[in-house]
Amino acid sequence: MIPPATTIPAATAIGFALVLARCAGAVMLLPGWAETEVPAMIRAAVALALAVLVWPGVAATLPAVGDDGATLLAMLARELLAGASLGFLARLVTLALPMAGQMLSVMIGLASVLQTDAASGAQQTAIARLFGLVAPLLILGGGLHQLPLRALVGSYRLWPAGAMPIGALPAVIGGIADGFALALRLAAPFLLASVLMQVALGLLGRLVPQVQVFLVAVPGQVLGGMVLLAALGAAILRAWGDGAASVLAALPGL
Repeated sequence: MIPPATTIPAATAIGFALVLARCAGAVMLLPGWAETEVPAMIRAAVALALAVLVWPGVAATLPAVGDDGATLLAMLARELLAGASLGFLARLVTLALPMAGQMLSVMIGLASVLQTDAASGAQQTAIARLFGLVAPLLILGGGLHQLPLRALVGSYRLWPAGAMPIGALPAVIGGIADGFALALRLAAPFLLASVLMQVALGLLGRLVPQVQVFLVAVPGQVLGGMVLLAALGAAILRAWGDGAASVLAALPGL
């Protein structure tokens, strides 16, 4: 005897779709999960698994949606925007590390050889690309990926399902400013060393005009920059990790 087919109530399916939309919007941008090296199937599975875990806790707070398709589409769009806003806020601190790599590459004279960043499509230096690969590794290996996931669950207290994520835009603007500030702090030793070197080269050119300053400066700048990077690389990553932890701990919903 064939058992009767079980049907899922429309309200349950719509509520789960709303939760899935927010989770999918976040996973599209969350650091560690949204990298181009992660297959799309894995990202989809992570979004679905998050929706399955989050839905039972927020099911009672989900709004009732009628048969109006336009209303449902508008609510799904708002949920995608809420999840993407949270994911973008978390991703801004990840972008600070390759941004610092781009800055210090200019300071040490390694900005002439560029390669394409698979994530953004922009041209970047080899050091910036290396830092861009290290950032998600530190996020996942250090357990910092748990903070955005907890913020995703707590975001329902700030932005109820179907509502516009009010307050997200000022948070994004502040996050961009904080990301630039963190990148500048990470590259500050190289900026200071570059200024001192340029001053020394200017004095050398004035004292000994016969010396071809640029022929001497370029190899010394590259060699000194690589030595400084080898000496300060671990400290830069630790400083970025501390800054990332404080930024992610301040995400909306935590």
